[in-house]
Amino acid sequence: MAETGTTQRGRRLLGVFAHPDDETFCAGGTFAKYTALGAEAMVVSFTKGDAGQIRDAGAATRRTLGEVRERELRAACESIDIQTVECRDYKDGELADADPNELVREIVGLIRMFRPDVVFTFGEEGAYGHPDHIAISVATTEACRISGDPEQFPEQIGQGVAPHRPDRLYHSHFPRNRLLLTEHLSSWLSGLDTRFRGSSDFVQGLTLFASESTTMGFNSDHVKVGWFPPGFYIIEQGEPATSLYLILSGKAEVYQEDADGVVEKVAERGPGEFVGEAGLAYGKPRNASIVASDSVTCLVFSPAEPTAFAGRGEDAQHATSDADVDPDPMGTAPTTCIDVTDYVTQKMQAISAHRTQYRVTPDMFPDNTLKEMLGREYFVRVDPAAQMETEL
Repeated sequence: MAETGTTQRGRRLLGVFAHPDDETFCAGGTFAKYTALGAEAMVVSFTKGDAGQIRDAGAATRRTLGEVRERELRAACESIDIQTVECRDYKDGELADADPNELVREIVGLIRMFRPDVVFTFGEEGAYGHPDHIAISVATTEACRISGDPEQFPEQIGQGVAPHRPDRLYHSHFPRNRLLLTEHLSSWLSGLDTRFRGSSDFVQGLTLFASESTTMGFNSDHVKVGWFPPGFYIIEQGEPATSLYLILSGKAEVYQEDADGVVEKVAERGPGEFVGEAGLAYGKPRNASIVASDSVTCLVFSPAEPTAFAGRGEDAQHATSDADVDPDPMGTAPTTCIDVTDYVTQKMQAISAHRTQYRVTPDMFPDNTLKEMLGREYFVRVDPAAQMETEL
């Protein structure tokens, strides 16, 4: 496509994905950017996502989930200015078992009907190994290869439908980002004090957003849920700051010990409150101990997965460092990096539209964090092959 800022009128972008919400995480900012310049876009989800999680019981039931997620898909696409949206009826979780020739046939038909210049789909690894993602990647890649051949599925040709091969095929790519959501949260929280304490929506939204963003590689934190019995030291005074804790349930007490060994209780913490943020961004020693006063469940953010032999105390071995994180566990280098910083707000609106999956709001997190996490989208240009490019 042409350089940034030039008109894209007459250009067509097609996204072929497995589930509602794939379009947003794979290429939401890119769609928003190029439709703003005049391109026409179409997204097709081959399932309605009816086997997915229901993370907001008020939004759907198992019986209604597929119908609701289709509506969410349309709302999300409206947020990023995608003009045409379709949702097919393949069974969620069973695309890998579908007739591959039938999948290819349908996608060839889409390409011949919509006549896109550019097609987006998953990479062959399916982002994180999801069988549905892999199946749709294989089928879309093959469809792009043969859609211009009139001898392939000739029954489709006629009545204004003719063979058409897209100019470019892109596989979505998610290189591991070394950004630490932990550090951004610690800095952000220092200025918030009580704004979100006790908010169950914020706790759940952050939990899901953090888990998804880590899975997709937008940040490199290791995120887990930890349980601590009464009397357990969640944090010890003096040890290096390696993790940030969000209390989901239960209460904890904050103690400080002076140079003479006198211990004083200085505060209490409860659900919706963070502990461990003091000094975290700078790796400073903890300035207090946090002890579970009853059973405490926390969401724990760490720079990397803690070692099995992590010790406690000022001189003990702790979590692995961020330097140990594989920057690109997929083993494939991206060819295309699209700057979508100016469209992150729209992308967050689209994520928020998928309410059954992500109980977040567009303004839930600080802009600078979102722009750093979501401000670039990566692809591998499969056909034709390319060196690194910054525009489609």
